[in-house]
Amino acid sequence: MKIEHVALWTQNLELMKHFYQHYFDAKPNLKYTNAIKGFSSYFLSFDEGARLELMQMDSIPQSQNDIYLQAHGFIHIAFNLGNEARVDALTQRLNQDGYEIIDGPRRTGDGYYESVVLDPEGNRLELTG
Repeated sequence: MKIEHVALWTQNLELMKHFYQHYFDAKPNLKYTNAIKGFSSYFLSFDEGARLELMQMDSIPQSQNDIYLQAHGFIHIAFNLGNEARVDALTQRLNQDGYEIIDGPRRTGDGYYESVVLDPEGNRLELTG
């Protein structure tokens, strides 16, 4: 069994698509639009079959969560970049491009080498090596 995809509501569909394409080499499908519902989405495919669905619909309210606090429910998406040097390089690149680094890069107590960054809408991304 495998997880088929994870879905994420977004306020700016094109910005988020560009971010994941630019920094994580995501490959988008053609944009799906349902004009009756005011809904649009992309499926972004990553190496080895993982997919992220980005969805936008005007009637979805903004999240009330504080991006700096953790709460029950899904909290981050982890990307395994293959090695520590790639974690360092992408973390530095995202930082230089103005994205916030929440933590790391560092070695965790359970042996991971990781950093935690925020995407353009404040979603946590864990970069592991």
